[in-house]
Amino acid sequence: MSASGGTRAIVAALGANLAIAASKFVAFAFSGSSSMLAEGVHSLADSGNQFLLLVGGKRAQREATPQHPFGYGRERFIYAFLVSIVLFSVGGMFAIYEGYEKIRHPHQLEHWYWPVGVLVFAIIAEGFSFRTAIKESNELRGKLSWAQFIRRAKAPELPVVLLEDFGALIGLALALGGVGLALLTGDGVWDGIGTVCIGVLLVLIALVLAAETKSLLLGEAAGLEDVKKIEAAIVDGRTVTGIIHMRTLHLGPEELLIAAKIAVQHDDTAAEVASAINAAEARIRAAVPIARVIYLEPDIYSEAEAAKGPDPKATPGGPTPQPAGH
Repeated sequence: MSASGGTRAIVAALGANLAIAASKFVAFAFSGSSSMLAEGVHSLADSGNQFLLLVGGKRAQREATPQHPFGYGRERFIYAFLVSIVLFSVGGMFAIYEGYEKIRHPHQLEHWYWPVGVLVFAIIAEGFSFRTAIKESNELRGKLSWAQFIRRAKAPELPVVLLEDFGALIGLALALGGVGLALLTGDGVWDGIGTVCIGVLLVLIALVLAAETKSLLLGEAAGLEDVKKIEAAIVDGRTVTGIIHMRTLHLGPEELLIAAKIAVQHDDTAAEVASAINAAEARIRAAVPIARVIYLEPDIYSEAEAAKGPDPKATPGGPTPQPAGH
């Protein structure tokens, strides 16, 4: 993912959410609408989330140290996971609690034009933020569906902003529906029901984000397209005749570790093997620029050993095939 593209989407979402949060709290103060209070907390939580994403992106740029020799690229995954926690607790659970209290103790809305006007403004502002996120994502999404893009993206920022903005637009529609029904029927229970629906929506989005970022934190392999490029780049048909086995791991969204045992001829000299490995590394980096750390181990390929099948103890995790992409 382009870091600049993700940053543009985050900044757009941050500006929109800060303005929306302020307007929602003003509307709540004048109308007493629980939907407005829940939506105000939601926008405030979203603003904090975007700030966390910016902090994570900045900290991930730190240079590697002896204690962290592979750098800090996974900071972006950690902060994205924190976003899911904030969205679940501050946004979702608060909205459910507030809606439950409003259903138990309903009261009529006052100055209805405040929440309605703010909701219309919020929908326009969130629509602008969502449009920015879609535009930035389309440059990277390719032929993937939106669900596939969110599941397979190695950089968490754009999927997080997309889901937040999408959830915000649906939440605003639910809030508008709750306020509208409360006004039409004169029963404030509808405002509480709309608030509970907003909370449930936020909890569901938070769970999706948590599942996706958890997978990134555990460590995901390169996508299928990159794996094919790497395999093609390693083998030169002369000194390097094949790949015995290979593992890839994302150290960060834009940093890839590659470890492979490669087959060489039994009569090759050490100098020839070393030269072939250096050439293979250069080809890999040309084919997949995010390949930052490469370890190639030469070995003599044996058909007899290969016929015995994969050895689960040969590498950590056993002979798992390369995935088609998360």
